[in-house]
Amino acid sequence: MRWWTRERARALAWLLAVVVLTAVTVQNSIIFAADGFGTPAIVVALGCGVVLAIRRLPWFVGPAVVAVCTVVFGPLLMPLFALCLFDLAVRQRAMIAVLSAGLVFAALAVIPSPAPLGPQSVFGSVFALALVTAAGMLIASRREGIASLNAEVERLRLERRVGEERARASERARIATEMHDVLAHRLSMIALHTGVLESKVDGLPDAIGDRLRLLRTASTDALTDLRDVLGVLHDTADDDPHRPVVIDIAELIGDARASGQHVEFAVDGSAVDVPTAQGLAVQRVVQEGLTNVRKHAGGASTTVRIEYCRPTTKVTVENSAGESLGRRTESGFGLVGLRERVRALGGTFEAGANASGGWCVEAVFPAVEREHHERQDIE
Repeated sequence: MRWWTRERARALAWLLAVVVLTAVTVQNSIIFAADGFGTPAIVVALGCGVVLAIRRLPWFVGPAVVAVCTVVFGPLLMPLFALCLFDLAVRQRAMIAVLSAGLVFAALAVIPSPAPLGPQSVFGSVFALALVTAAGMLIASRREGIASLNAEVERLRLERRVGEERARASERARIATEMHDVLAHRLSMIALHTGVLESKVDGLPDAIGDRLRLLRTASTDALTDLRDVLGVLHDTADDDPHRPVVIDIAELIGDARASGQHVEFAVDGSAVDVPTAQGLAVQRVVQEGLTNVRKHAGGASTTVRIEYCRPTTKVTVENSAGESLGRRTESGFGLVGLRERVRALGGTFEAGANASGGWCVEAVFPAVEREHHERQDIE
């Protein structure tokens, strides 16, 4: 933890100002005080300095004490009174500072002091106090502006965090919707085929018929439960124009080229044994990468590489530096969603600037070994 903070710096600066102006006040008391007033003025100056140095006192105690002492001893305590006006202005109490100055000068006009003010001294004192108060008001305004900017930055940071959380939640819901579609299709196929086999159990042992009926019932019940639990995702996703569907990546590349993008596409290996979740994630990475190039790097050349190689699946979308689009394009949370999707599948995701001044998006997925069971004849 840093010991030197802004609050400590301000406290040290205030203490230094109090010490210096108290010394100036003591010197003025020695030089300008009338006979019999030198020692009391020095004692009062030191006492006012101590009061001002104690910052834990209520804000009005210091200015009130110094104002009363200034009325009694006149311009001898004017340096400390000026410091009080500056502090009041910095605390955004400029009206109180102006009122205090007016009351002090009004009292000095009728109460004799050890060092009376002449006409020129009055004008100079008023000008100096006004200048000090204005400086305090300027500092208060600057601090208020900085505090407002800090609050705005914090608000934007909070909005960004909330947006990222929403993007992650949206991506999780999208993944669940996709898996609902895939699992529902596969369970439907199991129920369909077991139903066909069940209708042709004549001549087969009763145990096989019972197992076929059990399998059909279990698959049908599982399909019903799946729809009950995750079917609500369809209700929310049907209104989403960007609902993900299984699209051939070559079709995405073709659409990008048709829109004027310069895209090079390379594939190593086959996607036959890639799980559906990984295939959808690869599609989303390519889709988001091409969309970002179109939005933020007009005219840039893009390279899409997909490696379906053991032990990992790797997809890379990299583009060169593009031309300025001449308009501001706000960044969304697509990369946040992609990072969440890849992380959910146990992979790694990287996105950032490349050496050529462009952008690179890369996702690596771990291999998922599928068990292949050989079909056995039932005798």
